[in-house]
Amino acid sequence: MQRITILIHCEDQKSIIATVTNYIASIDGNITYLDQHVDADENVFFMRLECEFNAKDWDLTSIKSHFETHLANPFNMNWEIYSQDQKPCMALFISKYDHCLYDILGRYSAGELNLEIPLIISNHEDLRSVAERFEIPFEYVPFTKEIKAQGEQQQLDLLAKYDIDFVVLARYMQIITPRIIAAYKNKIINIHHSFLPAFPGAKPYHSAFKRGVKIIGATSHYVTEELDEGPIIEQDITRVSHSHSIEDFIMKGRDLERMVLARAIKLHAERKTIVYNNKTVVFA
Repeated sequence: MQRITILIHCEDQKSIIATVTNYIASIDGNITYLDQHVDADENVFFMRLECEFNAKDWDLTSIKSHFETHLANPFNMNWEIYSQDQKPCMALFISKYDHCLYDILGRYSAGELNLEIPLIISNHEDLRSVAERFEIPFEYVPFTKEIKAQGEQQQLDLLAKYDIDFVVLARYMQIITPRIIAAYKNKIINIHHSFLPAFPGAKPYHSAFKRGVKIIGATSHYVTEELDEGPIIEQDITRVSHSHSIEDFIMKGRDLERMVLARAIKLHAERKTIVYNNKTVVFA
């Protein structure tokens, strides 16, 4: 069987669901999952489907062509179709922090993430041994103000060489350039603590501790040129109290970063997110 995922968004109109489902049935497809949402304020319809087709009758190229002609064009849809059998290729950008890196590679090795990791890029050499332990190619790309253009081009060349579909910043401590963001629009995922904008800077947990905060959080989002303001994919929180030390804050924060980033990666890899107007629709 040819198993595919279809993502749709367009102006909300009558009979979209009926037309889509009847169309899939008319070409001998079987819908195994369907979810939809209407943004009433924006009058936008969103839908995600998983379908099966007889592989002898259809390949992905013919399905896309047929779908565009008979459904997408008449409804003026924004749409994407993916084969469920083809795993997306993810690149990791890292610096010196290793907690998210170990978590992602552990889940990857255990088969929890339906993707491939053919490349790790870092602006430091510190974590090369981790990549080697998991037998993943590691590329050192220095990135400073003086050689920013050179580093940017090297990153783009490597992403193209390894045929990367999306990028995850696993605590990568450099700002991604507009050129790379444009090349991978809504395909670069970041993770950070949720203290922003109240506690910016190098030691947010120390500042939060001094202020006596009662909640610690983490946020994963798509990267845009507006720093840390891209469409949010996943978030979570945990409570803290006066009895916790700064070290407790940091430990709890890192635990949240690991979990939230892993969830965001899984959602993206399984094609469960649609970005619209700097927000995300995230399907179950």
